[in-house]
Amino acid sequence: MSLRYIPMSDAEARRVREGGLDAYGNAPERQISDGGGVPCRHCLDYVEAGAPYLVFALRPFSSLQPYAETGPVFMHAEACPAHDGNALPPILNSRADYLLRGYGADERIVYGTGDVVVREEVESRATELLSRPDVTSVHVRSTRNNCYQCRIELA
Repeated sequence: MSLRYIPMSDAEARRVREGGLDAYGNAPERQISDGGGVPCRHCLDYVEAGAPYLVFALRPFSSLQPYAETGPVFMHAEACPAHDGNALPPILNSRADYLLRGYGADERIVYGTGDVVVREEVESRATELLSRPDVTSVHVRSTRNNCYQCRIELA
């Protein structure tokens, strides 16, 4: 079973970089990275020290509903290539642990799937969740701040 790591879409990244409003109707904030862990949700790598990045609210769901969480994320302010989805992204290989949660086709949390998983078990836990008939995607979030990192689906 192969996994695919889904970043923020090119269209959404371009829209935000061109001044589009975030999920709360605010303009993205521009900041400069200190190199201390600013994960870009488009290339799924870290923003280098001294590079500009954007902070904005992202709702990684296609519809408004009670489980459509929204929160702060970072992205390179300048164009970067989207992660190709084929390999474990750098932002999922640098922290001690991550929060994984399964979602159904209706984009609602499948109860009982949420777990804090050590870095070395992210892929195996995602594979386990995606083998369930009621789980169509897995969201990865930070365990410290609950920030959305990316979505995992079957390739």
